[in-house]
Amino acid sequence: MNDWWRKKKSKTRKSRKRKEHYTKGDLLIDILFWIPEVLIFPIRLIFWSLRGLWRWVIDII
Repeated sequence: MNDWWRKKKSKTRKSRKRKEHYTKGDLLIDILFWIPEVLIFPIRLIFWSLRGLWRWVIDII
């Protein structure tokens, strides 16, 4: 029973250590989530800037 417990304990410790690592799959998923944001942010920034500029011009006129 004691050997069985030691083996089980070492396996659970190893599995806990593996779960803490940042894997290549995690990196790929992060990149896939960031691509749309990186592409859309400049367009959104230009849109809101032009919209604000347009409202400012309309208020002056």
